[in-house]
Amino acid sequence: MKNEVYKNIYQYEIPLPNNPLKSTNTYIITSEERNLIIDTGFNIPECEEAMMNAIEELGIDLNKTDLFITHLHSDHSGLAGTLHKKGISKVYAGVIDGVMINQMTTDEYWQKFNDYEIMFDLKRDNVSFTNHPGYKYCPKEQLDFIYVKENDVINIGDYSLRVIDIPGHTPGHIGLHEENHKLLFCGDHILGKITPNITFWSFDTDYLAVYFESLKKVYAYDLEYVFTAHRFIVRDHRTRIDELMEHHRVRLNEVITIITDKKLSVRDTAAKMKWELRAKNWDEFPIPQKWFASGEAMSHLEHLVSIGKAEKSIEDKVIYYRAI
Repeated sequence: MKNEVYKNIYQYEIPLPNNPLKSTNTYIITSEERNLIIDTGFNIPECEEAMMNAIEELGIDLNKTDLFITHLHSDHSGLAGTLHKKGISKVYAGVIDGVMINQMTTDEYWQKFNDYEIMFDLKRDNVSFTNHPGYKYCPKEQLDFIYVKENDVINIGDYSLRVIDIPGHTPGHIGLHEENHKLLFCGDHILGKITPNITFWSFDTDYLAVYFESLKKVYAYDLEYVFTAHRFIVRDHRTRIDELMEHHRVRLNEVITIITDKKLSVRDTAAKMKWELRAKNWDEFPIPQKWFASGEAMSHLEHLVSIGKAEKSIEDKVIYYRAI
């Protein structure tokens, strides 16, 4: 149903069937000249139906509508190709994540998950990238994105939306800041109630540290509305950022305790961490959640290595960590 969360800004919940996230918040900004959709939902019929119902309810013309993708995850980018075919000509994305979205349409991109399966020690669980939501629900055709960078401005009606770089959740996560109205469309950078997944992307960068820096960046902003991509709108972003920082402080201490006096694989570390899932033990974790939990464990383990509190070793291509 139509939910105007600010003047000419509408929030719609796009359902994510059989997914713990439950839904993605899509935001649609309307004006007489052009409209802007922010994020899309999965590339599945249920999400497409919900999106088209929202477009029909608002009575907007897709030929006068643009699309902004905050980051590469399929619950945000999945319908980009579909909406492009239905009339949207401009699809905005950041350079880093936009390139990766197009790479996700290739088998080569997903084959590297076979290496992660070994490296994380997940081969013991018979996981496969074919069960990963990113693989199942991403766009299937490459897109000719309009790449945007920090401080680029998109004008929609009375709003001047400035692109900001807020990496961490993904390597090239971006958002839109409206300074005059004190608004931020932040994708998954800050979420109400739930904590954004910070995962492993490469050995070249400590992405948990990158995420901390992006949180500090947004902390300094004067904001009244933070339009998040899941759950509820955040009104006090500094309190929420403090909560997120504390969450990761506790998480890092938890991981240090787990790997103290013992050498553990990523998989075995993740299995001992506390997760808010309806599963009695690691064996009951759905395969997609084993991917996400292992990725998050890895990002914390790699951060501990980068700050000199853990060491790693490799045996038969499996990576192990121990506190020092």
